[in-house]
Amino acid sequence: PAAPSPPRPLLRRARAHRRRRARPAGARTQLPPPPAPPSLPAARPPRSSRRHRRLHSLGLAAMPEKRPFERLPADVSPINYSLCLKPDLLDFTFEGKLEAAAQVRQATNQIVMNCADIDIITASYAPEGDEEIHATGFNYQNEDEKVTLSFPSILQTGTGTLKIDFVGELNDKMKGFYRSKYTTPSGEVRYAAVTQFEATDARRAFPCWDEPAIKATFDISLIVPKDRVALSNMNVIDRKPYPDDENVVEVKFARTPVMSTYLVAFVVGEYDFVETRSKDGVCVRVYTPVGKAEQGKFALEVAAKTLPFYKDYFNVPYPLPKIDLIAIADFAAGAMENWGLVTYRGSALFFDPKNSCSSSRQWVALVVGHELAHQWFGNLVTMEWWTHLWLNEGFASWIEYLCVDHCFPEYDIWTQFVSADYTRAQELDALDNSHPIEVSVGHPSEVDEIFDAISYSKGASVIRMLHDYIGDKDFKKGMNMYLTKFQQKNAATEDLWESLENASGKPIAAVMNTWTKQMGFPLIYVEAEQKLFFKFFIYPNLAKLKILMDKPEMSVVLKNVKPDQWVKLNLGTVGFYRTQYSSAMLESLLPGIRDLSLPPVDRLGLQNDLFSLARAGIISTVEVLKVMEAFVNEPNYTVWSDLSCNLGILSTLLSHTDFYEEIQEFVKDVFSPIGERLGWDPKPGEGHLDALLRGLVLGKLGKAGHKATLEEARRRFKDHVEGKQILSADLRSPVYLTVLKHGDGTTLDIMLKLHKQADMQEEKNRIERVLGATPSPELIQKVLTFALSEEVRPQDTVSVIGGVAGGSKHGRKAAWKFIKDNWEELYNRYQGGFLISRLIKVREGFHSEELAFFESHPAPSAERTIQQCCENILLNAAWLKRDAESIHQYLLQRKASPATA
Repeated sequence: PAAPSPPRPLLRRARAHRRRRARPAGARTQLPPPPAPPSLPAARPPRSSRRHRRLHSLGLAAMPEKRPFERLPADVSPINYSLCLKPDLLDFTFEGKLEAAAQVRQATNQIVMNCADIDIITASYAPEGDEEIHATGFNYQNEDEKVTLSFPSILQTGTGTLKIDFVGELNDKMKGFYRSKYTTPSGEVRYAAVTQFEATDARRAFPCWDEPAIKATFDISLIVPKDRVALSNMNVIDRKPYPDDENVVEVKFARTPVMSTYLVAFVVGEYDFVETRSKDGVCVRVYTPVGKAEQGKFALEVAAKTLPFYKDYFNVPYPLPKIDLIAIADFAAGAMENWGLVTYRGSALFFDPKNSCSSSRQWVALVVGHELAHQWFGNLVTMEWWTHLWLNEGFASWIEYLCVDHCFPEYDIWTQFVSADYTRAQELDALDNSHPIEVSVGHPSEVDEIFDAISYSKGASVIRMLHDYIGDKDFKKGMNMYLTKFQQKNAATEDLWESLENASGKPIAAVMNTWTKQMGFPLIYVEAEQKLFFKFFIYPNLAKLKILMDKPEMSVVLKNVKPDQWVKLNLGTVGFYRTQYSSAMLESLLPGIRDLSLPPVDRLGLQNDLFSLARAGIISTVEVLKVMEAFVNEPNYTVWSDLSCNLGILSTLLSHTDFYEEIQEFVKDVFSPIGERLGWDPKPGEGHLDALLRGLVLGKLGKAGHKATLEEARRRFKDHVEGKQILSADLRSPVYLTVLKHGDGTTLDIMLKLHKQADMQEEKNRIERVLGATPSPELIQKVLTFALSEEVRPQDTVSVIGGVAGGSKHGRKAAWKFIKDNWEELYNRYQGGFLISRLIKVREGFHSEELAFFESHPAPSAERTIQQCCENILLNAAWLKRDAESIHQYLLQRKASPATA
């Protein structure tokens, strides 16, 4: 049970619609610790009991108690794994031989290891210089994924060799050692043998001590068909014919550094590659399907720039002789940072200048930057336990942006960070069913649950805030101290704070613990005395004042301020908190939006805070709609992207009313001016962000049924299908979406044909994501059936179903029914991974009673997601009930007097 936690002024949408909470006044601050507002009682019951009552009042069950769990005993540990695997690519099995140099630290007659879906044939232990002792029993604890090897005599302290012969299955679950289907250039279907071990699936490939703190070196050999490529973490040191079969070779790899099991990897398949050397002399290769090496060139360029960037930033060299980046056809995650052999989805690695859109190019750059950061932060220094997962993911999710900003300054990537990570994290963290950045993890089934927006995006956001607080020079110095001290070892959050504290002289641990050990974030209410408005015509990007807010309420004096000037808290939207302005202060900020004197990231942050306050019931949604209309001159892609996302949420909410068309008219009014300015075709001098903005705006107008956009989309789609004028990659998504949304069965058939003909996975994915826009119930059913067909890769089925759920009110109902009807197949495919959580989020509609389905169909690794969905359903229902009528009246009023709109 949770210990009593201090009350804190968090933005809680669940509570906000019932009562307005006392909020501390304050001013611009980098790191406001969240102390108790004075209006709340000093003592409250533990959060666990408060939350239980809170959820019960909403008709929700609380999260179930955690399953009991014990980490592996420390009496025996590995020094080196000598591992030989022989996969059978036809029967989907593999044979394995393990010889592990081990240390017996405490005399014992048994060895406990992790083992799952593996059959051990023989096992023995030979103390150094003594006779081999054969194990007399293998006791599998399947639920805990452990095996206990029992020996007839005591194993004395000292070193020795543990030998295990075993067999396993190349499964189709996209975890452990698994099979991945691909088609050769001649059209033949074949299978590769590939791995995905994070978090706890190395145990599906070989018996091991599968915990991040139990590090060892690895000598890996693979016995494979001689016409296949074999890869592992290290470089090949020997390749020789296999004695029993002339069509098979044994490939040996160099010994790895000391590393964790979850970072081990091997791949057997057919691939081409492109190659270069970084300026530091590291061999960099990108592996692609046969015949598609050109599509790996952009990722190769990014990787070759990124390795030296991180080496210079950390002042620590990359420790391996090579790094391979390879795309796996069937792959659940976006990518995986295996040391020296990074695996990716094709969409996160391939870029074709003719057929890839600008957002794909940016995505490849970010994902490559993220995974290569892990080669230091995660691989060289590893979290001690999964409780500290956020250290790995939060840090990599922050520094990927630093890296991309270095390589591609024209992307304005830090503004995009606020929309993609910062606001996304705040949205989830506003729920009662959020969790702290650092969350206690025990049983393996709990690990997958925390691969979410809190660990990644909130983690990245608080590190961005910390970096801003410390300054780049001291931050780099602290990172070097941390990586140097703990290299090839394990560390906890406190170790990072200590290094940064030593480098900066600032109280890092005291400040940061409030952000990582409790969930939620502060809401700062700010009001100004008369004549305290100010405006920075000269230096709008420089803070007038920085303070550390260390009490619930503060008064700040700003000098030399004119009556017509504005005050904006949280410059750059760096501090991880929401701001609520008094009406007068908000009014004074609107001209800064219209005349663009507020920087883009501040315009975005202001609008997003207001939208969140409206969802929480703290302000009226009508106030937000009025502010949205002030963005008429907005030129920035990311600001429009965030506006678009929030209007999409509102549209979904109002699809449950009889005035849905009115909100579509509002969308058209807001987006029409920028749509007309941009037009359909790129103009000379335009760049990356213009291409992203055009696709966003045309898609928004097309979906809303904007007449001119719909007509032009249909014309261009016809020319594209007939081969007269192929659509540019950046226009395909908005055109496909528009014609499907306002199309018929013939349109859907054409789209499915384009999907079948597409040679590039990016194009297939692009089509899959928009199929759900199709309008009629019969066609929606056809799309859902397609989602589970052989035409769609297993990891992409979720995108198709999600597209249906997001396409319309009817689509949401149909998608949910489809999930329930096919639950056994879907759960069997995705259980124990984060794709099951993504699937469940489809049901974030409006009928919580249907989620009782999970009482009879439990999904242990998605319990928190289910609770979050329940909470969002109830919050949305309350929001609709609270604001629907006032929104309707406002939209009618606009219609009656369009001149004032």
